[in-house]
Amino acid sequence: MREPTFWILTALASQPRHGYGVIQEATALSDGRVVLQAGTLYAALDRLTAEGLVEVDREELVDGRNRRYYRLTHRGATALTAETDRLRASLEAATSQLKRFGLGPAGAHRFGGRPAW
Repeated sequence: MREPTFWILTALASQPRHGYGVIQEATALSDGRVVLQAGTLYAALDRLTAEGLVEVDREELVDGRNRRYYRLTHRGATALTAETDRLRASLEAATSQLKRFGLGPAGAHRFGGRPAW
């Protein structure tokens, strides 16, 4: 799963959101690492809708414009759970290897501030 897709699904996991709400939530949840552009977001939402991972929850008319809210489907929640499990396993593997290298949880080196190589 690509990172923007992960953050879109994650943003929709707690509640339905309109496009701008998805952008804001994805940015906040990723600590600013992912800032989705509107064109990218709506293309992704169209693709995710076609794949059955998200669906339209409702539409509202706001200031003469149609605001569409999206929600995560059961299939989307299953995909997000699988990706979260995959990322967790990757994190655990990398953390284990880093501990063997001498890096503690905070990233401090045991080698006088330098890597051993």
